[in-house]
Amino acid sequence: MTGMNVGKSTMTRRRKSSRVGSDSAVDGLKAKSRDVDGDGELHAIKDELKKEAKEVKEKLRKEDPKYRNFFTSRRFLFPLGIFVGLLLGFIFIKPVDIPDIPASLAVLLSEYDISLPEFPQLDLSRVETEWRRLTSNIPEIWKLNNDGREFQVGDQMAARGLSAMYPVVLIPGVISTGLESWSTSPEYRTFFRQKMWGGFHMVQQVTFNKDKWMAALMLDPVTGLDPAGAKVRAAEGIDAASSFIHGYWIWFGLPSSWKTRSSLLPCRSKIVENLAVVNYDTNNLYLAPYDWRLSYYNLEERDGYFSKLKAMIEGFKKRQGRKVVLTAHSMGSTVLLYFFKWVESPHHGGGGSEWVENHVEAVISVAGTHLGVAKAMAAFLSGEMKDTVQMNPAATYVLERFFSRKERGKLFRSWPGSASMWVKGGNAVWGNGTFAPDDAENASHTHGELIAFRHALATTQDLEVGNMTADQAGTWVLEHTPTTFQKMMATNYSNGIERDEEQLARNNLDHRKWTNPLEVQLPYAPSMKYYCVYGHGKETERSYWYARGEFEHDESSPDGSNAMCSNASDCLTPRAPLDLPLMRRSWIDAEYTDEAAQPKIRNGVKMGEGDGTVSLLSLGAMCVEGWKRKRWNPAGIKVVTVELPHRPIPSIPRGGANTSDHVDILGSTALNEIILKVATGAGAEVEDQFVSNIREYARRVQWD
Repeated sequence: MTGMNVGKSTMTRRRKSSRVGSDSAVDGLKAKSRDVDGDGELHAIKDELKKEAKEVKEKLRKEDPKYRNFFTSRRFLFPLGIFVGLLLGFIFIKPVDIPDIPASLAVLLSEYDISLPEFPQLDLSRVETEWRRLTSNIPEIWKLNNDGREFQVGDQMAARGLSAMYPVVLIPGVISTGLESWSTSPEYRTFFRQKMWGGFHMVQQVTFNKDKWMAALMLDPVTGLDPAGAKVRAAEGIDAASSFIHGYWIWFGLPSSWKTRSSLLPCRSKIVENLAVVNYDTNNLYLAPYDWRLSYYNLEERDGYFSKLKAMIEGFKKRQGRKVVLTAHSMGSTVLLYFFKWVESPHHGGGGSEWVENHVEAVISVAGTHLGVAKAMAAFLSGEMKDTVQMNPAATYVLERFFSRKERGKLFRSWPGSASMWVKGGNAVWGNGTFAPDDAENASHTHGELIAFRHALATTQDLEVGNMTADQAGTWVLEHTPTTFQKMMATNYSNGIERDEEQLARNNLDHRKWTNPLEVQLPYAPSMKYYCVYGHGKETERSYWYARGEFEHDESSPDGSNAMCSNASDCLTPRAPLDLPLMRRSWIDAEYTDEAAQPKIRNGVKMGEGDGTVSLLSLGAMCVEGWKRKRWNPAGIKVVTVELPHRPIPSIPRGGANTSDHVDILGSTALNEIILKVATGAGAEVEDQFVSNIREYARRVQWD
């Protein structure tokens, strides 16, 4: 006790002495100010006083734990928590429950032996009436009710007598699958079984614990696997890709335990709900989540993903006696293409050339990233995309201060799986310096220049850099990334075009080719059907105007042959021997906007056709032309292309049932009808449907 008292008195003396010292310093400066004449000197004294006061505050903040920022104190956080809790309570409360609130509160207090003074009886019926009047004035479409309308497509199919016929496997796209931590290392134990990607826990960690969150999600740049101490795995089950965060559904609505009379989204057709109406459940429906950060090779090496998928499909075939319908969204279509080659390979799945024919009834590719995505190139180069540069200035400032371009680029490049969306086919598909297959007739600038610089910048700052086609841009992006990223690309992916059929056959044994439909053939499965379903009518980033800045240190400098650490004791800051900034900064020229140009330029992004995320060429060129050729489709698999027009209702969040946005298309009524028809044996009713010029654009591609 004596020691504790001495400690307390010592701390008190320190706080008092620090305050006394600071007060005396301030008093001394004030005394000086009374003896000084002239406005200039008074301003100098004033500035000195401000500086001294700031130093005193910093000193007190460090010495006295009670002296903290108001917004991090309990005086602020506790009332804020009460306010948020009350707000959520009123949002989710049902009107019929309002009169019962006093009785429920009394029961709760009695359980914990808490007694309160008697209050007069309150009549809350008036509150209930007013609450009903308030909610009745809210448009029905905004109430996020689960009133049964999300099952309408299934009801219509069931009314026709259609029922589950083929087992269905769903393969989600990039970033759709939730990721959770399984690490028991001391620094990550607080994350154990928590969502590191998806859910409000992710938002919380990104906001308040960004560095540790990034460290957990970034993969080792050399191995492409978990870094030391971290262990993040894909969530499992149907819920793994049900929603990105609570309320933002992807494959289906919220679990019934989360549903309330007031939800967060309007009613929409959702795939799993409608499949359930026609007798699908966990016995004949499976969602195959995966860790989308990993390269496809490491998906099998670390997680055995493709082995599990093969076993699941074989199990369905054995139990149900029928082949399987595979439905893949976005990057999931590329995962599926890789799986077909993997399962056939004698060195991997060992299924042989007839496995797909014997086990797969149909493939439904929804918004497939068949030929890559332009935004992937910008993300790897500068950590940017349309979504980041077209924010308002205030939001852009906050984003850069909180999560800079450099940090975003580093994070993107640490995820080898996303590199599978690198644009494929080079100039043959995406165009050259004067022409692109999807250029408009009156275009003033071609999309064939994937990355371009305004003339003034190109001539005054960096003479050796000019406008670049897809081939040139791919090389340039690699030159501006660390050598670990370059090695990862070389050992996992190939993004060219192969026209020789004998070489295409040899590529069946080269896993680097399996993500590129231009370098491998579809499986020999003549009875299988392939449906390409995607949206059209939403402006999509297609190419970019870039700007160049000052030189800076680049991440690849430590990789030099004579690299060394500036701190020899613990080697925390590796730099090249001369420590020179040798890489010039590059970024999307967000200041350049020209709505009258063709193509339209908005914040440095040249807009094209597509579904808002994936360009039209990538969505449909293989479907309407490439896979119609025996070179890439030797079995003559029937390929049906269905384009859905993007017709969102502006007053409805996420566009309503007729949207064809890249993600929101999963709630489209038309898409749900297609999936249910194929799954219930009525796939013959699904026919080609076009709303764009994709057939004309595809004919302009240099296939031969």
